[in-house]
Amino acid sequence: MGLMARTSSGEHRLHGGRNRSAKGSSQLVLERLEPAEVEWSQLDSLSDRNVFQTREWLGFVEATQAAEPVVARVLDGGRTVAFFTGLVVRRFGVRILGSPFQGWATGYLGFNRLEEISSRDAVAALVDFAFGPLGCLHLELRDRPLTADDVDGLGFTVQPKKTFELELRRPEEEIWAGFKSTCRTAIRKAQKSGVIVEQASGAAFAEEFYAQHHDVFARQSLPPAYSLELVRELIARVEPTNRLLLLRARDARGASIATGIFPSHGRMAYFWGGASWRQFRSVRPNDLLMWSAIRYWREHGAEVFDFGGAGDYKLKFGPAEVSVPLFRKSRFGIIGDMREVAKRTIRLKRRLAGRRLS
Repeated sequence: MGLMARTSSGEHRLHGGRNRSAKGSSQLVLERLEPAEVEWSQLDSLSDRNVFQTREWLGFVEATQAAEPVVARVLDGGRTVAFFTGLVVRRFGVRILGSPFQGWATGYLGFNRLEEISSRDAVAALVDFAFGPLGCLHLELRDRPLTADDVDGLGFTVQPKKTFELELRRPEEEIWAGFKSTCRTAIRKAQKSGVIVEQASGAAFAEEFYAQHHDVFARQSLPPAYSLELVRELIARVEPTNRLLLLRARDARGASIATGIFPSHGRMAYFWGGASWRQFRSVRPNDLLMWSAIRYWREHGAEVFDFGGAGDYKLKFGPAEVSVPLFRKSRFGIIGDMREVAKRTIRLKRRLAGRRLS
């Protein structure tokens, strides 16, 4: 087994291990596809495909992050055994391959497997691809099945991250019974107060959602997590695919008091963002909104609902905790140091901006 060292930020750096370098560790190689070569309908039919890997979602990231989509096939002796999806951006003059990159408001990318392959060998081939043909100096990866053991010995820094997932392949009554009693009470309270949830659509929803989102962060003395333009771009590009559920909660007088955005494709549905006006929190519209999204995507074939990250308030819905680490590797050590400085600077700017809002 390799050694795992804890860094000052609570992350782990994997080293040692089986003494195998990324270079030449397997027969797997990545070959980039030209845009015209990508068979999107074929890729989207794969069982492990998620909404963040679809063409329209990648277009959203491309437009909002000045990113360049990258789709590659993973070859084993000339046979295609998997596909890889990511995007290249330039930050502080450095080319970065993100799959995904933090701050993109997107979920897992990584690999789609056509057959059983060594995840370690696939990641080793990805390192060669990123630092070779793509000319990148930094790589970040979150692949749903990938574990720290899979990259042992490849020189990655591992940042532990978790999410919560709810199994939907059960009767609705069983899912409801798995909620904490306080959650069920909150949902009933919203319903008794006359709150109704409806499906929304169109560009105007972006302004509605963003105004409430701004209010959520303002009460925490923080600036918004993303811009209005980003929300507009997301809705414009993904809503026409029917992979984006927009929900609105109205009170008994018909006023919009809470909103939520829930993307889905294949077996996975996700909570992307929710917002509400602070003065209506007492009628608990957010819990009813979440329950409505869970029921909607279950009825439309989703098998798992991902709550989009950690947060103790999500535990009331009875989900299971799942680890999906962030893996980072730089071609040169100084790149990783620069990234940490940039991250701390951005965090400080957000705190200062939040104080100005309060």
